[in-house]
Amino acid sequence: MMNLKIKNIVFIFFLLFLPVLVSAQEAAEVPEPAQAEPQPAAIQETSQDPAALTEPSRLIFDDKMLLAGYAENLKEESKETLLAMIQDDTLEDHKAAAAMRVFKDNFSQEVFSREKSAIERILLRKLNRTDSIFMQIEIMHTLCRMDRYKYFASMVPTLIQKLDHYNKTANEMTYEGLNDIIQGGHNRAREARIVFNTLRKTLFLTRRRLAGIKEPSEALKQKIKLLRWSIKVLGNQELKKLPKEVIGLL
Repeated sequence: MMNLKIKNIVFIFFLLFLPVLVSAQEAAEVPEPAQAEPQPAAIQETSQDPAALTEPSRLIFDDKMLLAGYAENLKEESKETLLAMIQDDTLEDHKAAAAMRVFKDNFSQEVFSREKSAIERILLRKLNRTDSIFMQIEIMHTLCRMDRYKYFASMVPTLIQKLDHYNKTANEMTYEGLNDIIQGGHNRAREARIVFNTLRKTLFLTRRRLAGIKEPSEALKQKIKLLRWSIKVLGNQELKKLPKEVIGLL
């Protein structure tokens, strides 16, 4: 009798816990979801420009636009303000050169006597101290405008040498300045001789390179144009003094 009761209790216990055991077994048999494998770095997609991965970004300044922009902003400034800016060694190069340009255009031919001498000293001092190619060109051009007879022989040969400068804006400024100086005169033989002798010396030094040139560079074209002007003033007999490599370019 006792054994029958025990069997009944075990049977009831089994019926009660059977669903729980089945659920646990089914849960154990369900496989876990597979995790996505990470892609290799070499094939991961990116939104970056490929060129940006190989070259650093560069900030490019246009010297010509900077100078023109500063000059436009300074065009109404007084002579005293411009001279103060020119003498300020802490002023940014482009802004100082722009101040020099505005002074040249607005006041260089309106100063006389004692004031003129004082300004010449300021400009010569600045020319000897500045490392800015733009400032150097503007000062030399200005001095020639202020007194061409006094400064032509010293400033024009130096300007001609700067035609070979690597900076395109400096090259253009130099050529424009030389043309302005020449056109501001009266085709004097003295001035033409200075231009001719400077170019003749330069062309003789580079005559070996000139022999193989088929298409002249911009700087060489500028020199040839200046040379033609000097020969026109001095006469065709000057052609005999030039290296033969230059005759074909003329």
